[in-house]
Amino acid sequence: MSELSHLRLMAGYNTWMNQKLYDAAATLPPGELAAERGAFFGSLLGTLNHLVAADTIWLRRFTAHPARFGALEAALALAQPGALNAVYSDDLATLTRQRRMLDGVISAFTAQLADPDLEHVLHYASTKGVASQKRFGDVLLHFFNHQTHHRGQASTLLSQAGADLGVTDLLMLIENVADRTAPPGSS
Repeated sequence: MSELSHLRLMAGYNTWMNQKLYDAAATLPPGELAAERGAFFGSLLGTLNHLVAADTIWLRRFTAHPARFGALEAALALAQPGALNAVYSDDLATLTRQRRMLDGVISAFTAQLADPDLEHVLHYASTKGVASQKRFGDVLLHFFNHQTHHRGQASTLLSQAGADLGVTDLLMLIENVADRTAPPGSS
């Protein structure tokens, strides 16, 4: 499987997991969503808002790629979050709509990527103003890993609040394939 195929798989996983996360969150009363739980961003809502803020920041950075991906045009219309703990909304329904829009942009964007795009060096500054120059494919790997990291925290917060997220393994999205290396008749 190529690097590009892996990134597209991660975009699908991102959408699938966010849907599961938001569906589980919707089963909780608002007080549970906002309850301080000692997570990096305090509450489940704080964690979900962080993911929206971080994804918005990264998608806007990705618009600097010389390929000018059409799918990222929607990201340019989004307000730049002022911080990683920016609150997009305290209302889960509003946050859900924003999340779905971002996931659509991410999926469409990764569908537009070509192998040479991954070799581009992306120049950007962190939210603290630290300048960086990193290979685009590696930055995309971080982008998806960051989401997985915080969704793992969110799944723990949901579990603490009594909501069941169900199976979360990426393995659920990886297709079974025929074993082409097995000798004939060995299966």
